Amino acid sequence: MPRYGRIGRVNIVVGVTGGIAAYKTVHLVRLLIKAGHEVTVVPTADALQFVGLPTWESISRNPVTVSVHDDVARVRHVALGQAADLVIIAPPPPTRSRRWPPDWLTTSSARRCWRPPPRRHRPRDAHRDVAASLDAGERRHAARPRVHIIGPDDGELTGGDSGPGRMLEPEDIFAAALPFAGPRDLAGLRVTVSAGGTREPIDPVRFLGNRSSGKQGVALAAAAAARGAEVRLVAANIGTEVLAEARHPSIRIERIGTAAELAEAMKAAAAASDVVVMAAAVADYRPAAVEDGKITKEAGGMAAIELTENEDILAGLVASRTDASQTIVGFAAETPRDEEDLLERGRRKRERKGADLLVVNAVGWKQGFEAPDNCVHVIGRTGEVLVRSEGSKREVADAVWDAVVGIRA
Repeated sequence: MPRYGRIGRVNIVVGVTGGIAAYKTVHLVRLLIKAGHEVTVVPTADALQFVGLPTWESISRNPVTVSVHDDVARVRHVALGQAADLVIIAPPPPTRSRRWPPDWLTTSSARRCWRPPPRRHRPRDAHRDVAASLDAGERRHAARPRVHIIGPDDGELTGGDSGPGRMLEPEDIFAAALPFAGPRDLAGLRVTVSAGGTREPIDPVRFLGNRSSGKQGVALAAAAAARGAEVRLVAANIGTEVLAEARHPSIRIERIGTAAELAEAMKAAAAASDVVVMAAAVADYRPAAVEDGKITKEAGGMAAIELTENEDILAGLVASRTDASQTIVGFAAETPRDEEDLLERGRRKRERKGADLLVVNAVGWKQGFEAPDNCVHVIGRTGEVLVRSEGSKREVADAVWDAVVGIRA
């Protein structure tokens, strides 16, 4: 099975069966697509009664086939199953079905040695039947380590009753399923990642800051968790939608605002971390004085703002490191003349900061900050370029973790 950490993309088949929870699967597919994966949706005929074919095609960006008799020359249902790194079936089929009728979904997923797990939906007074059904499913798949049952959730059900039987939320399925297709080379490591941009208050209304959205740092945290790490994400002024990409059972989020708060949080977290990644864009300066009230023209305004330099957090983390096995990664956003100038700036900064790795990228009005894609060079201790990666920020994140794994080995 391919290591998607290195490839940057997983081929995923999402099977959809007939059930009201199919509407949740639309969001699951969206999450997988936003993470940069190749997704093909395989619905049953009943599933299309709940969510139509145009929706699946538009959200997955791939054609949807519902019959084994389509594209017969290429035997697409066989090719699709053979090419899949991961098969997710959500919602699952009915509990009492011994086997599905031979349709597009079953013939495709069978190529990944899959047999459907039992369905979770049971009335509350039959919760023991649910447990027994799940136990039977686990036993049936015990000899098939590539098959995993995720869930069920407990809560309000479609019929108005409540109990075990709900399909997990899309974010939870996304977080739980992807590790089965990717590497677990960060398992057992404690990782701290900073992300976003600090803001230095001028008065209660205004601040000095930067345009960092936090997307790259959040992608680093999500990729580390998917590869098995326990992650602490120190988030500086990151929007709710961006931060939602870091929803994972292994990620703990700590929100901060200023450079001083970031320095305090990172020092505390680094003391218990195997890997520290400083991806946040830190304001180099802050106002020397912060006004208690809003500065107004009527009151005379402010002709100039006196600034004072903020602490160099990355250099401080390197200087205070007590564990020689700890890996510290820095980031540098530059506006270079060309690629050679970018690399020289990165080498000088890595030397000055003392980081084990320095990830450098060019930024501008339309690149780097707030953009969905990135292009980085990862510079090692001797100034060599260990990795050059261009693509989605999740793909770049996995390339950075590949470099971390490489130097730790």
